Amino acid sequence: MTAFIVRRLLYAIPTLLAIITLSFVLMHTAPGGPFDGDANLEPEILDNLKSAYNLDKPVSIQFISYMNGILHGDLGPSIIRKDYTVSELLRLGLPVSLSLGIKALSLALLMGGVLGAIAALRQNSWVDYTVMTLSMSGIAIPNFVVAPVLTLFFGVYLNLLPVAGWGDVRHQILPVIALALPQVAIISRLMRSSMIEVLRSNYIRTARAKGLDHRRIVMRHALPAAILPVVSYLGPAIAGIVTGSVVIEQIFELPGVGRYFIQGAIDRDYPLVMGIVIFFATAVIFMNLLVDIIYGVLDPKIEVE
Repeated sequence: MTAFIVRRLLYAIPTLLAIITLSFVLMHTAPGGPFDGDANLEPEILDNLKSAYNLDKPVSIQFISYMNGILHGDLGPSIIRKDYTVSELLRLGLPVSLSLGIKALSLALLMGGVLGAIAALRQNSWVDYTVMTLSMSGIAIPNFVVAPVLTLFFGVYLNLLPVAGWGDVRHQILPVIALALPQVAIISRLMRSSMIEVLRSNYIRTARAKGLDHRRIVMRHALPAAILPVVSYLGPAIAGIVTGSVVIEQIFELPGVGRYFIQGAIDRDYPLVMGIVIFFATAVIFMNLLVDIIYGVLDPKIEVE
């Protein structure tokens, strides 16, 4: 297992390097710049600003300078938020994004697992059809559509929940639900198909033939096996929640890393966008590795070559 982890970490290095390179090139070749909104600046002042952030040099030189800073743990200063470095903004926004992501993932696993198991146990009944219809709707409708609908219904019409800000638990309900719903839909379908397959397996038939209680068969024998595909999906689920949080934080005006990313992209704040891209990419790579390790622990049949 140790050799497997080391190999995966070594594979992550070129992957992360490719992501950084592609993101850097795309950001610097896109039209516009961080100082385009300052139309009243004198040419000399504009040249000095570009020189201060190395924007007056060729893209290749800028990339080498940026990579040198990364190797020394320096993500650079924010161009637009002049009083902060990128590392400081990440430290400010990370608690909000992390709290939002953990709660959304927990809700998705709980609701998706329960709904999928119930649909499998009531296969071809109205319960099964209802769950699958809702899950297909959840997959088809993106969270940037769900979020305004939830805001309009629960916040404006019913006036039950706040629609913006990050304060007490009531402020977190709508963002967490909006972020979790697509993953609830996918996990429920995955859990249903896995549960049906497990319930038809030979060892479940043997348990039934021995007269074991149905509840015990489901809880002790079927669920632990059926949940393995869901565990393997945690990597893509985490990636989906990370990317979804970028939109959700902007819609609900949450002071998280995702909102900084959107604002940085609009303002062409190159160091801020690059720092968040590196953070998100590293988090997704690490979580995929962690999921693979957990899957290997839960399933003893898995061998690491």
